[in-house]
Amino acid sequence: MEAPVLQPPVTAPASVGKTGVLIVNLGTPDSPSVPDVRKYLREFLMDGRVIDVPYIPRFLLVNGIIAPFRAPKSAKVYKQLWSEVGSPLKHYGYIVERELQQALGNDYVVKLAMRYQSPSIDAGLADFQRMGLTDLIVIPFFPQYASASTGSVYEKVMDILKTWQVMPKLRFVNRFLEHPKFIEAFVQAGRKYLAERPYDHVLFSYHGLPERQIRKGDVTKDVCRFGDCCGSLTAMNQHCYRAQCFETTRRIVRELGLKDGTYTTCFQSRLGRDPWIKPYTDDIIKELAGKGVKSILAFSPAFVSDCLETTIEVGEEYKEMFEERGGEHWQLVESLNDNPLWIETLVDLVKTA
Repeated sequence: MEAPVLQPPVTAPASVGKTGVLIVNLGTPDSPSVPDVRKYLREFLMDGRVIDVPYIPRFLLVNGIIAPFRAPKSAKVYKQLWSEVGSPLKHYGYIVERELQQALGNDYVVKLAMRYQSPSIDAGLADFQRMGLTDLIVIPFFPQYASASTGSVYEKVMDILKTWQVMPKLRFVNRFLEHPKFIEAFVQAGRKYLAERPYDHVLFSYHGLPERQIRKGDVTKDVCRFGDCCGSLTAMNQHCYRAQCFETTRRIVRELGLKDGTYTTCFQSRLGRDPWIKPYTDDIIKELAGKGVKSILAFSPAFVSDCLETTIEVGEEYKEMFEERGGEHWQLVESLNDNPLWIETLVDLVKTA
C-alpha cells in the first residue's frame, strides 16, 4: 500500500489579519502637459457629483467646451505649480503615506490613492484584495464633507467593492474638521506669521460649491438659507458644507484669539453662471482693499496639501488682486502637507474610525 502524499502546510499570507487604510486626495494631472491636464479635467468634471447635471449635457459641456478650451490655460498654471518633485499634492501624499505607515506599525497597510488619475482607487483596493484584507478604512482628505468630494470617494469605493465576492468590513471617515490636532496644525502655522508682524485682516478661503448642491443635501428642504443658518453647526445642518466651513473658521479663530470683525470666511473657485455659495473670496478682497486694509493673512482650511487652489489661486492670484487695489502685504498660510500634527490626526482617525 502506497504511503499517502503529504501536502505542505498552508501558510497564511503575511497580510492576513491586517487592516487596510486607503487615504484619498482629489487628484492631479500626471504632468503639466496639455494632454495630461485635459485627461485629468475630463475625468474630474465628468463625475456626476462634481457637475451634477444629466449625463448628455454634462458630456457635451465637459468634452465640447471646458476640457478643450480650459486645458491649455490650466496647463500653464500647473507648470507654475510643478517643481522638481512634481505635483506637491502627490509629493506630500506619498510622504504622508510613508509617515502614517510608520506611525501605525505592522498591523496596518497604508496606501495613497487619488479620486482622479493616479495612483487610482481601483489599484489601491485591488492591492488590498490580493492581500486578503477584509478590514478596510477609507479616509478622504477633505476636512469638511461635500457630495462632490467625500461623497464622490464613497461612491467610487462602493462601486468597486460591490464586485468583490468577499465584501470587506468597511469604515469611512466622513469629516474631521472637529479634530483638535487638525485645528491645532493650522493654528500653529498661523501663529508663526502673526508673531512676525500684525495683520489688518485674516481671510479663511474655502473651495466653493454651487448652491444647488447644498440645497440637494438639505433633507428638510427648509434649513439651508445661505446666511445666518451657518452661524452654528447643529444636528439640523451638520451635513451642510458651508456650515462646516464656518465651523472650521470658528474653531481656528477661537484658538488664535481673533476678535470679531478682524476675519472673514469666504469661498473661491467658481465655475459657470449658476450661483455658488457666498461670500466670494474675490469680492471680499476687493471690499477689504476698498476699506483701506493693507495686510491680509490667508488660510485655506479646506485643503490638507498645497495644490493649485492654495499655492496659485490664493497664494499668487489673490495676492496680485489685493496689491493691485492698494494692498501691501499678503501672506498665505501653507497647508498641512507633512506636518507631524497632521500625521497624528490621521493616526487618531484610523484608530477611532
